Amino acid sequence: MVASRGHIVGPTDEFELEARRRGYRCIAGLDEAGRGPLAGPVVAAAVVLPTRCRLVCVNDSKQVSESERARLHKVIVERARGIGVGVATEQEIDRLNILEATRLAMRRALASMTLPADCLLIDAVTLSNLAIPSRSIIKGDTLSISIAAASIVAKVTRDRMMVAYHRAYPEYNFLSHKGYGTEEHLQRLAQHGPCAIHRRTFAPVAQLLSGHGIRCPLSRTGLDESLRTIQ
Repeated sequence: MVASRGHIVGPTDEFELEARRRGYRCIAGLDEAGRGPLAGPVVAAAVVLPTRCRLVCVNDSKQVSESERARLHKVIVERARGIGVGVATEQEIDRLNILEATRLAMRRALASMTLPADCLLIDAVTLSNLAIPSRSIIKGDTLSISIAAASIVAKVTRDRMMVAYHRAYPEYNFLSHKGYGTEEHLQRLAQHGPCAIHRRTFAPVAQLLSGHGIRCPLSRTGLDESLRTIQ
């Protein structure tokens, strides 16, 4: 949020109200989390909010602290008319590329909606061959309240997944960096080699795999059981 003439400015419902004026009634914001990390999935979320929904402090998830995201996630889940979450795995990211895997996660989020949307507001990404109209908005998570809410749901969901991955692979300390390429993560990656959830097409991981003598544990033993605790 930024200050302007003494007021706090953040995402508003102007895009949603414009869609309502055009006759749409279930406008979903759609966003993702996890395009940049070296490990773990990309997660997308779609959120339909009530008309004139006021969600104080909701903003692009990157602009909100971890504790505040957790609080806002609870509020969004309680107040939303409909929510859907979709995941594309690290294997799908490697096979498709990160942009197409993001689109796949978004389509899965839409397919899982508890209340089907009739109009979409998407953060930056475009989706083709949709059955409903959509609008791609650059920096949408800072402009649209629905997209901002979806950003928080996606981020909190992915972070909880990374906590489960931390229990399965504690040597990488995913709890701290959530798979992003921090200095600590790169050091641990060099020390232990990639594990099953590292994205093998991302440069630091690919460089390690192209060398000799890199230990590369592939087992996902215990991982599925750990992830069940997220539900």
